[in-house]
Amino acid sequence: MSRRQSRREFVAASAAAGAFSVADLSFLRRLSPVSAADAQIDPNKVWLGGDIEPVVRLLEETPREQLLERVAERIEAGLSYQEVLAALLLAGVRNVQPRPSVGFKFHAVLVVNSAHLASLASSDEDRWLPIFWALDEFKSSQARDVEEGNWTMAPVDESAVPPAGRARAAFTTAMDNWDEPATDAAIAGLARTAGSNELFELFARYGTRDFRAIGHKAIFVANSWRTLETIGWQHSEPVLRSLAYALQNHGSESNPARSDHAADRPWRRNQELVADIPDDWQGGRIDDGATRELLTVLREQSDEDASRAVVGMLAAGVSPQSVYDALLLGAGELLMRQPGIVALHAVTTTNAMRYIFQTVGSDETRRLVLLQNASFLPMFREAMQGRGTVGDASIVELPATAPGEDEAEALGAIFHDVSDDRSAAAQRVLGYLDAGQSAEDLIAAARRLIFLKGDNAHDYKFSSAVLEDYYHVSPEWRNRYLASSVYNLRGSGDRDNSLVQRTRAALA
Repeated sequence: MSRRQSRREFVAASAAAGAFSVADLSFLRRLSPVSAADAQIDPNKVWLGGDIEPVVRLLEETPREQLLERVAERIEAGLSYQEVLAALLLAGVRNVQPRPSVGFKFHAVLVVNSAHLASLASSDEDRWLPIFWALDEFKSSQARDVEEGNWTMAPVDESAVPPAGRARAAFTTAMDNWDEPATDAAIAGLARTAGSNELFELFARYGTRDFRAIGHKAIFVANSWRTLETIGWQHSEPVLRSLAYALQNHGSESNPARSDHAADRPWRRNQELVADIPDDWQGGRIDDGATRELLTVLREQSDEDASRAVVGMLAAGVSPQSVYDALLLGAGELLMRQPGIVALHAVTTTNAMRYIFQTVGSDETRRLVLLQNASFLPMFREAMQGRGTVGDASIVELPATAPGEDEAEALGAIFHDVSDDRSAAAQRVLGYLDAGQSAEDLIAAARRLIFLKGDNAHDYKFSSAVLEDYYHVSPEWRNRYLASSVYNLRGSGDRDNSLVQRTRAALA
C-alpha cells in the first residue's frame, strides 16, 4: 500500500525531473517506444482480417493475473500498438454486454478511445501505460459479465440480413420502432454495404435522441467511431452491432415509439425547433454576453428553455462557438456544484456531443445535436438532485489565487490541493493560467497523475475529455473551464494504483 506523498516531496520530485515526473517509469523503455506517428495508426497495418482473432483470444482466455505479462511478451516479440488497440475493442464488444445500461462493466469498451487519446498526448515512453491499464480493465469487466450470465455476442441471423438496397430503410425502421432483433440484422447488412460517413450520420442521430444512461449512448457513438477510424473499418460490423444494441436500451420503460417518456421529449421538440434556426447559423459573432446568458438558463431553467434559448441566440446571429462555450462551461459548473458520477457525465457527454456536432455532415443533424446537448444539461442538473446536496458555485465568479511561486512550486501546490481541497485547487489553477503560466505543463502533470493514481475508467474518460476540450473553449473562457476539471482529477496525495508496479513486474 503506497503512502500519500507530501506536497514538499511532490514539488521536489517535480522540480528535479524537470518534466513533472512523479515516478520512475524507466522500466517502460524495455518496450519499443510508441512514436506519435505510430499511435496515429496507418490503417494498412491493422487490416489483418483473421489475423486479429488470435490476439483477441489471447485477451479473452488469459487469466487476469497473467495478462500483462503475456501481452508484454508478445509486444517484445513484435506485437504492435495498433494490434493491441484493435484487440482491446473487439474483445470488449464480443464479451461484454452493453446492458442493462451502457456503462458499468461496459466501460471496458467505452474507455478504449480515452486510453488511446491519453497515449497520443503522452511522451513516447509513457504511451503503453494507458493501454496496459485498459487491458486490466477489460479483464475486470469480462469477469463481471461472467458473473452476470456470461453474455457473448452471437453470430447474426444471416437469413434475416436485408440485401444492400434495403438495409438502410430496414435499419431506420427498426431503430425508430425500438425493434432489437430487426435492428441487429439490419445493421449487419448496412455495415457490409454502407460507407463510414453514411453510418455516422445515422448513429449521430440515434445516439443523441434520448436522455438515458446518463449520456453513455452519445459517448459510445463518439468513442467507438474514433477508435474504428484508428484501427480500421474492417472491424466495424461487431462494433456497430454492439452499438445499435446499446442504443435500443430503454430500461424498464415501455416502448418509446408508442409512449411519451421524459427522456424522449427533447428530441421530438427539437426536431421542430431546428426549422427556426436560420440557414447562415454557422457564421455569427463571438458573444461573451450570450455565453453568460445561456449559462444562467442552464443553471436555473428547464431543458425546453435551454434549447429555445439556443435557437434564439443563433437566430440573433450569435456564433455556435459561443453556445458551445456555455455548454462546456455549464457542464464544468455542474461538477463544481456536486462532484460525482452524474456531473462528470455531463462533462463527458458534452465532449462526445461536441465531437459528433463537429464531425457530422448533415446540417440538420448538427442543429439537432446542438439543441439536444443544450437540453441534456438541465436534465443532468435535475438528475443530480437525487444524489444529495447541489451547491451554488459559479464558474463565472470563481476567484483566482495568484501563484506567487515559480512554476514547479505552483504546480505542486495545485495538485497537493486537488487531494485535500478541490475548491482551493480550482482557484489556484485559474490564478496559474491567468498569470500566463503553461497550460501544457499543467495538462501533462494532470495526465501523468491519472496514469499513476487513477483507479477506474472514469479517471481516463473524464481526463481525456476535459483535457481535450480545453482547446475547444474560446480563449476568454478556457482557463475557467480547466479550473473546474480539478473536481474530478487526481492529486499528488492520492494513493498510487497498482498498474505501474504490475507493468514493471510484467517486464521484469
